[in-house]
Amino acid sequence: MSEPFVIRIPRKVVGLALVGVAAVLCTAAAQDKGAGQVKPVMSQSLPDIPGKQLTAVLVNYEPGGKSAAHRHAGDVFAFVVSGAIRSQNSATGPVKVYHPGEGFFEPAGSTHLVSENASASEPAQLLAVFVADEHAQLTTWEKK
Repeated sequence: MSEPFVIRIPRKVVGLALVGVAAVLCTAAAQDKGAGQVKPVMSQSLPDIPGKQLTAVLVNYEPGGKSAAHRHAGDVFAFVVSGAIRSQNSATGPVKVYHPGEGFFEPAGSTHLVSENASASEPAQLLAVFVADEHAQLTTWEKK
């Protein structure tokens, strides 16, 4: 009987590949919902918090672009890079417009009710940083 053929791939490489696939799937789902383009920035397991992963993505909203209501797999910190982002989260209060250099927090289990470019004429960009379970689906769209 012949020996089984085994390929060993470092966990970090597998993790980065999975994040890339997740980002592509997240982008496709976001585009279907009229949301911004999602571009992965980085992903890293957190060795001091076993089972957790830090993932950062850039979200680009065209003028007037917006996302449907959604939830995230873990905690999220969002930082506005350019333009103006209108946001409302079920856990953090009323709608607010955030400008470059400002950020907001979305606790795990909350619903992001409003996420949109506050301008009808200028693009906007935010950096979203997730701390979630490894290999989690980062965004789940609310059903209408």
